[in-house]
Amino acid sequence: MPKAGGRAGFLTCLVLGVAGVTGWLMLSRTADAAPQLRVLRNELVSASGANVVLHGVDRSSAEYECLQGRQVFAGPTNQASVTAMKAWGINAVRLPLNEACWNGQSPIPAPRYRSAIKAYVQLLNSNGIVVILDLHWTEGAYSGPSSTCSSAAAVCQKPMPDKTEAVPFWSSVATTFSSNDAVIFDLFNEPYPERADDDNETEGWHCWLHGGDCVGISYSVAGMQTLVNAVRATGANNVIMLGGLAFSDDLTQWLRYVPVDPDHNLVASWHSYSFSACDTRSCWTRQVAPVIAKVPLIADEIGEIDCADDYIDPLMRWLDSTHTGYLAWAWNANFQCGGPSLITSYNGTPTRYGAGFKAHMRSLARN
Repeated sequence: MPKAGGRAGFLTCLVLGVAGVTGWLMLSRTADAAPQLRVLRNELVSASGANVVLHGVDRSSAEYECLQGRQVFAGPTNQASVTAMKAWGINAVRLPLNEACWNGQSPIPAPRYRSAIKAYVQLLNSNGIVVILDLHWTEGAYSGPSSTCSSAAAVCQKPMPDKTEAVPFWSSVATTFSSNDAVIFDLFNEPYPERADDDNETEGWHCWLHGGDCVGISYSVAGMQTLVNAVRATGANNVIMLGGLAFSDDLTQWLRYVPVDPDHNLVASWHSYSFSACDTRSCWTRQVAPVIAKVPLIADEIGEIDCADDYIDPLMRWLDSTHTGYLAWAWNANFQCGGPSLITSYNGTPTRYGAGFKAHMRSLARN
């Protein structure tokens, strides 16, 4: 999630982290297993060819809790907590991950971290819930515009993934989940390489796709093509998600710069908050709808920081009208109302903001 005002990462440092159907298949809350997904034109479909629209939540904490060496998740990851999610009508959960914790460069040993992620994925999938694995915090020193920390460690959000560690991260994650197409790979959370180069969008998109030595970024960048190649080299044909520039708010050149994928299994990721630049229906129609017309799109972070739901309500209605899925930030009871947090307890008790999202999810289930 981007930060309001400065539009940098929501969990700006380790301290804050500890202190972020006719023709359409809406997964039943009683489904035995999550669908195996693939891309067909501009839609996600199951193995049987049924259209799948994902509606869910972001379950933050695996990107920061491991840095303290105590645990992997904040809050429970048991059946009762998943049942609470299902009661809202949720069929997708996005899990932000930490590169260093997965690769074995944190206080928690890599086998313990990986085992916890795999177990939670298995539990969610067995409850009919698709899982999106997101590379959220990465290594690489960056102190330029919109920087969230000056550390080279994976303790905050960076403008682009680092080639040295992000490539082995995705090679390992893809190998781990290559036989499970109910898992989607979100290659990098909220890129913003253009900020490092005085908002030069042309150079930003070039960096986004090709990586390498990018203006204003001190480390060697892994471009999206490099990460797609790393995933496919393992034999994994899972659906891959790619967020655009400006913290995944800007998709204006996404179709022009989209990487080559031999499996043709790419999805656009879009983040939309009440403080985003593209925060009006006219902008959604102008900038986002053309992408939806060509490829599947998932708005895998939506939200607002005013403890209300007057931004996400019209946004969800618009996304519904285009048969586009979305996930709300965040299913975390330890965030403040403006975090934003959907719940006050992991039993599913909603905040005021969460109540609006829950009501909309329940209305979809009734239709």
